[in-house]
Amino acid sequence: MKKLAITAIALSFLLSACSSNNTSEVPPTITQEPSYANVSVHDPSVVRVDDTFYVFGSHLASAKSEDLMEWTQVSDIVRTGNPLIPNVHEELSEALSWAETQTLWAADVIQLADGRYYMYYNACRGDSPLSAMGVAIADNIEGPYKDAGIFLKSGMTKEMSHDGTPYDATKHPNAVDPDTFFDKDGKLWMVYGSYSGGIFILEMDQETGFPLPDQGYGKKLVGGNHSRIEAPYMQYSPETGYYYLFLSYGGLDSFGGYNIRVARSKTPDGPFLDPQGQDMLDSKGAEGSVFDDLSIEPYGAKLMGGYQFEASDGTTAGYVAPGHNSTYYDEEDGEYFMFFHTRFPDGGEFHEVRVHQFFMNADGWPVVAPYRYSGEKLGSYSENQVRGDYQLINHGKDITAEVKEADTITLAKNGKITGDVEGTWKLEGENNAELTIDGVTYKGKFVQGWSEAEEKELTTFTALSDEGVSIWGSRIVTASE
Repeated sequence: MKKLAITAIALSFLLSACSSNNTSEVPPTITQEPSYANVSVHDPSVVRVDDTFYVFGSHLASAKSEDLMEWTQVSDIVRTGNPLIPNVHEELSEALSWAETQTLWAADVIQLADGRYYMYYNACRGDSPLSAMGVAIADNIEGPYKDAGIFLKSGMTKEMSHDGTPYDATKHPNAVDPDTFFDKDGKLWMVYGSYSGGIFILEMDQETGFPLPDQGYGKKLVGGNHSRIEAPYMQYSPETGYYYLFLSYGGLDSFGGYNIRVARSKTPDGPFLDPQGQDMLDSKGAEGSVFDDLSIEPYGAKLMGGYQFEASDGTTAGYVAPGHNSTYYDEEDGEYFMFFHTRFPDGGEFHEVRVHQFFMNADGWPVVAPYRYSGEKLGSYSENQVRGDYQLINHGKDITAEVKEADTITLAKNGKITGDVEGTWKLEGENNAELTIDGVTYKGKFVQGWSEAEEKELTTFTALSDEGVSIWGSRIVTASE
């Protein structure tokens, strides 16, 4: 961040006792100071059982929470005695043997009509797409799960692939990262894939939990030629009528540039388009390339990458390589939540689960709240209440290990944006934000957020451009607050 200087205009608002721009007059939407308990689950996939949210991830790790803030670890690491699959090395020996590994990757759990819980597990060698995917079933969400068998393999060299041709990693999928979901009509599907030949979708049998026959690897949606695209997750929105395909681009480690993107379609099997109208089938590496990030950067709306805000005491806080997300839509409250793992600045490969609320902007695209979920609700604002000085993060469209730092801007009384960038802004309706910066218009929401660094509730904004670039704003805390 370049500076935290407060403009004369903003300062006059803060010092005026009768000014309606005073941040204390913003109607609070966080009813009490949040309390957090953190857990570590890589690649968290969410499922709700009654009033409890569970996340299942890689290495047979899982956790649960009733409020999305205080989490309890349920299981960790692939080991004998793991409560999910106590005899895991014996129970899943076929998958582990095929993949030449002793661990498991991103699991996904769903409850089917018989009331039982179906865990879609996957094992992968890692340095090649030698992988196996199967399903294990339990009567209780916390296990124990019993293997029902493998239904998908990849990376084979001595046998034909599932479509009857020799396996080709540039066009065939890696059989990992499953997300099994119901469409709006109650039909069961599974989207999956990582790197290699891309992201695919299969029609599933609700009675058995296995794919319907004669589909091969299914229908391709995204990727190819070893492009770094993985972690597909599907979310239908009754509000917009779209299916949103969330993806992670880049490498998952702290120097890989991991970031979360999204595209949408009116049907679960595509075609999926980004905000520019580009077909995601074209998001793939150049022929003959490996990890060609430049070819895929232009595709998909980039919702979040590595970033950091600066606190009033000069310290910084943010995320590094956030990704492999899942989502949940609360039909009763009409709220959307995003679950993901993230690393942290100067934190190496250490990672934790985070949950952020997200919203649909005026064009029907997701925009993610800048701060982790704290019980906030969308509120009603006046222009006076949102004017002032903000830190601004521009997430860009690049796949980079660089952590985006904040600029300083002012949302001024005359509808102008001044500071490190310039433009215009306006509030539409109760909380719709529209900002135009350097000729690019971003649409989103104003929403209250809880800054753990400041230990304060702050006004924030989140918005997305037609180019698929996200910006976040967080009100600057002044010495008088």
